[in-house]
Amino acid sequence: MKIPLSVFIITKNEADRIVGVINAVKEIADEILVIDSGSEDDTCEVAAKAGAKVMFNKWQGYGLQKIFGENQCRNKWILNIDADEEVSPELCDEIEKIFLQKAHENFYGFRVKIVNKFRFEKKPKKFAYFYNQFRLYNKDFAGFNNSSVHDSVVLRQAQDDKGKIGQLKNIIYHQSFRSFSHWIEKINSYSQMQAEDSFKKGKSPSILKVFLTPTFAFLKAYFLRRYFIYGFDGLVYSYIFSFSRFAKVIKTREIFKAQNEK
Repeated sequence: MKIPLSVFIITKNEADRIVGVINAVKEIADEILVIDSGSEDDTCEVAAKAGAKVMFNKWQGYGLQKIFGENQCRNKWILNIDADEEVSPELCDEIEKIFLQKAHENFYGFRVKIVNKFRFEKKPKKFAYFYNQFRLYNKDFAGFNNSSVHDSVVLRQAQDDKGKIGQLKNIIYHQSFRSFSHWIEKINSYSQMQAEDSFKKGKSPSILKVFLTPTFAFLKAYFLRRYFIYGFDGLVYSYIFSFSRFAKVIKTREIFKAQNEK
């Protein structure tokens, strides 16, 4: 049964996986929007064929793209997912039940666990790392901030969140990269945006930070993010994670040095 829920997804060159993302929610959401920023593959065509309403918006950063998306949604209640995320069947059932019982009327929104699912896994591994995000919300009370890098849903001004943000029990699967090549490409792009954001905020990394960042990032990935559960692959994932943090700090330092030479 479909409920008065809008799902929106921002995309660029996601033709190979957007259909699975749409199909995961099409049985419950009465509106699915795909906000594309200029795909060069068949993303828009396959998304429309899968049942989504597709529209173009020029890329201006993550936050502004998601603000545009939520503004296009006809329903007050919105679920935002990314093109590398798939709502689990159990989560769909949970959301449907909440709406049918009208339990959502007592909340501004809900947080949901986004759980890592690496390539070749059908489901996330037990004890896989997850982050808990505010993704299902009533846009009268909450919405995305306009950060170009650190996009997140926040409450509108003067809202009291005590007891008004619920926690969903079930999960969204998150498969961030298609291959190691894709992961490295994403690191190069995202670390550049992070570096530019740090520069705008005046956060110049010291030599000590450049030196220590890879080591601490590796330990964070391997132990705190629990990549050790993946065996040898977990070592590989941890090294790549540490490189992503290293790329951010050296690019930030490069921007500051270039500015100082002007």
